[in-house]
Amino acid sequence: MTAIALPLPAIPARTRPIEEAAWVRRFLIGLALAFLTLFLFLPLISVFYEALRKGWDVYIAAITEPDAVSAIQLTLTAAAIAVPLNLVFGVAAAWAVTKFEFRGKNLLVTLIDLPFSISPVVSGLIYVLIFGLQGWLGPWLAEHDIRIIFAVPGIVLATLFVTVPFIARELIPLMQSQGTEEEEAAVVLGANGWQIFFRITLPNIKWGLLYGVILCNARAMGEFGAVSVVSGHIRGSTNTLPLHVEILYNEYNFAAAFAVASLLALLALITLALKAIVESKTREKPVTTGIQE
Repeated sequence: MTAIALPLPAIPARTRPIEEAAWVRRFLIGLALAFLTLFLFLPLISVFYEALRKGWDVYIAAITEPDAVSAIQLTLTAAAIAVPLNLVFGVAAAWAVTKFEFRGKNLLVTLIDLPFSISPVVSGLIYVLIFGLQGWLGPWLAEHDIRIIFAVPGIVLATLFVTVPFIARELIPLMQSQGTEEEEAAVVLGANGWQIFFRITLPNIKWGLLYGVILCNARAMGEFGAVSVVSGHIRGSTNTLPLHVEILYNEYNFAAAFAVASLLALLALITLALKAIVESKTREKPVTTGIQE
């Protein structure tokens, strides 16, 4: 019996990655560096140069002047209130969206994204229409001597609104990728809700949570539009750091304006450094849980 040799199926050649010419790579890298230099590095350097151009005495006087100190304190106060509240809401919202099925789930996700789609100025106007003297609740608030607009509560509310998405939006995709298997296993082993959260969920999301808190804090301290509408620009009382910079610049007090602006620029640099550290920790450290303990 004669054996018949059947032809083997053709194996496609391995696709080689596309390699650009050396001049193309150099051009793209140079273009990116030129863009960063023009729109990021030069403005940043100019802020610190203008802030220190008249010497350290002028710089220190500008950032220790009473109105500047009041602006720093108000900025820190607004962030200290808004960030923890967003931390609680962000974790709760992400846990609800990723671990449970319920009516209105898509609506909740849409509401979380709402501050991204609305101008901060519009969000500030919304609070004025609700809590302002001519707003829906204005007469009742005035009758009970409660001030929200042109006062610290309004600034906190505006800051809270614009920073709502940062922590929740950082945690939702992370928790979706992790699934629910570990939590379900913990339930089978008899763990209650708090044990599941603190021993399984929280260790798994700690770096993503810290990343979201860093971004939320940076936005809270640097917010301008919404806070500008509800603050009333009362110097030494309702001005945050960005608003104080605007007032100084409009008064042609450029040295003081750049000195205070350098504090915000320094905050941005610290935020970038912390962001890089958290990203490196996220890449290096494996996810651990408390199931084996």
